[in-house]
Amino acid sequence: MHRRLLALCAAALASASLPAYGQAEPRHAIAMQGEPALPPDFTHFPYANPNAPKGGEVTYCVVGSFDNLNPFIIRSLRTTARGMIDTIFGNLVFESLMQRNAAEPFSLYGLLAESVDLSEDRRQVTFNLNPNAKWSDGKPVTPEDVLFTYEVFTEKGRPPYSDRMKRVERLEKTGPHSVRFVFNGQADREFPLIIAMTPILPKHAFDKGTFDHTTLAPLVGSGPYVVDQVAPGDKIVYRRNPEYWARDLPSKKGFDNFDRITVQYFLNANAQFEAFKKGICSIHAEADPVKLKRDFDFPALQDGRVTIGEFQTGIPPVVSGFLFNTRRPQFSDVRVRRALALLYDFEWVNRNMFDGQFERTASYWQNSELSALGRPASEKEKALLAPYADQVLPEVMDGTWKPSQTDGSGRDRNALKAALDLLKQAGYSLDGPTLVDAQGQPLSFEILTASESEQRLASVYQRTLARIGIQATIRALEADQIQMRKQRFDFDVLIGSTGFTGTLSPGIEQAFRWGSEAATTEGSFNLAGVASPAIDAMIQAMLNAREKDDYVGAVRALDRLLISGAYMVPMQHTMKQYLAFWTYLEHPRETSLYGYQLPVWWRKSQ
Repeated sequence: MHRRLLALCAAALASASLPAYGQAEPRHAIAMQGEPALPPDFTHFPYANPNAPKGGEVTYCVVGSFDNLNPFIIRSLRTTARGMIDTIFGNLVFESLMQRNAAEPFSLYGLLAESVDLSEDRRQVTFNLNPNAKWSDGKPVTPEDVLFTYEVFTEKGRPPYSDRMKRVERLEKTGPHSVRFVFNGQADREFPLIIAMTPILPKHAFDKGTFDHTTLAPLVGSGPYVVDQVAPGDKIVYRRNPEYWARDLPSKKGFDNFDRITVQYFLNANAQFEAFKKGICSIHAEADPVKLKRDFDFPALQDGRVTIGEFQTGIPPVVSGFLFNTRRPQFSDVRVRRALALLYDFEWVNRNMFDGQFERTASYWQNSELSALGRPASEKEKALLAPYADQVLPEVMDGTWKPSQTDGSGRDRNALKAALDLLKQAGYSLDGPTLVDAQGQPLSFEILTASESEQRLASVYQRTLARIGIQATIRALEADQIQMRKQRFDFDVLIGSTGFTGTLSPGIEQAFRWGSEAATTEGSFNLAGVASPAIDAMIQAMLNAREKDDYVGAVRALDRLLISGAYMVPMQHTMKQYLAFWTYLEHPRETSLYGYQLPVWWRKSQ
């Protein structure tokens, strides 16, 4: 008791010694760069229909499985309970202190916290909780819930939630409805926004001792839905809470319109698509416009019960391609990776598989001012990259670099020769029809695929690789098997994305994707195993940038390092989103910067 009293006194003295805080009135919103676009009296987000009718049901279908409803623990990485927190379907059960506006690059508006007081240097932030905020069981949301959330995440949560307190010097209750975060030297300028987006848990509804155990019992959250039914591995049914506390908040107006949401699971993409055609699934996303023409010819589409929506996005495309696990010895040499990148025949693939409707992906922030593509390095970039000059290709530095182009024949001799020359520099040579290293070991690897379309792309790549003696095998796995392999970094090459959506406001997620620490963290998104001091330095420069020019320069410098490092072979993209859906669904006229937003859709009146 004596030690506890001393600790409380010390905390009180430390709090009293804080510098003057909150020069202005608490704000309704915060932005990563500049000012939020919407004023304090805004009524709704521009892509939401505030008059959208409530009612009806929708079924979302996914490939995978689940055996746990808690999305915040390590075990949730193997199987995912979609909808509990979800970037596509919405955060149905758990909410954060603030809500992101998808019409802006990165701005947050009040949700569990009705206002925020952020110091100019971003070293302190106070969140003022909405006194009306309630959990689904009717109990109020309190500062103690915020403190508990960070305590249990730190002790038993999964990355990235478990790492957040490493950047917090002090977290304290400052009033009956307010909490203050004081950050240490490890925090960056984006970190207050990351804190604002972290889901908050009810202290009274969780047992810290068993928090890291799997559970299929419905969990208490503050979100618009409650878990109504659970069939392990098969489906989760969510029911809209008629007493949802935030239904009239401007940041939630026009959201959460369905009375009932079912998330149905399937073992593979083919089964999922067949279920959509039969009307089991309400929507079906398809990235391949050629497949839309070829496969979307079934009765419901012909008679108008199903339609295909086309949505234009304003963000950089998701970078997808053949991703190398650089933890494997055959991919540790950048010359090998660059050579392999030369052997993806985009021109043949685009003409023969995609009817010429795709563009080649060449930058991690393509089609934005953040991209280094076609731009010579600025003085700011040169200064940032000066200590790491040998890690950026000269043509990437001066803005003349372009991804390799072929004649589209599928056997361009110039591309094959250029790749073979690089491989010879890395110590490889041809031993008859086989490419071997100095020890006589063949250059071989396995490509994992999770769908027929991925298998077709892998087969094209495999055929080209074989022309210079590289032995690539293809293994098709179910989605849950792929997920388990990802978590353990147990693969040679994957076909997939880098793990995050495209963004005009890259931030701390880049450390999870490319940072050295994440390379050895189980379950991280650094699937490529990148461990580069240069990349770490660019990420830190990006996160600490105070002026826009500094920020843009740091992101472009990071782009140059990623391009030069050839950690994956980017394939192709389109700036359009295609979504097939049954016509009993309706969506707002305005599309967000990030494309369609399912949480603002509704069901037409019967």
